Amino acid sequence: MELSAETFFKALADPTRLRSLMLLVQEGELCVCELMCALDIIQPKISRHLAQLREAGIVSTRREGQWIYYRLHKNLPAWVKQVLKATAKGVAGQAPFADDRQALVDMPDRPGASCCA
Repeated sequence: MELSAETFFKALADPTRLRSLMLLVQEGELCVCELMCALDIIQPKISRHLAQLREAGIVSTRREGQWIYYRLHKNLPAWVKQVLKATAKGVAGQAPFADDRQALVDMPDRPGASCCA
């Protein structure tokens, strides 16, 4: 996979994309509704940012029924995985990242139950 450093770090420069990626590093896979809840962002905005991450090759998707799940792309270069993992570890207890994680933990009806009903 060809992912330039410029494209990758440009993606990280946006707070919404960075916060989304930190949650994906921690959780592995999330649907749009989970990211909306965790980040307290409306669906069109989160979807736009996720589309940018997908177009850059940083995340991939899978569909399950009407839900689309996002995860880190399996073919990310090793250096990208290392940067994401180190960043997630470094910001784990900081706002807004810790708050995002707690909002996700507190989310009622997470996927597997009745997601976004």
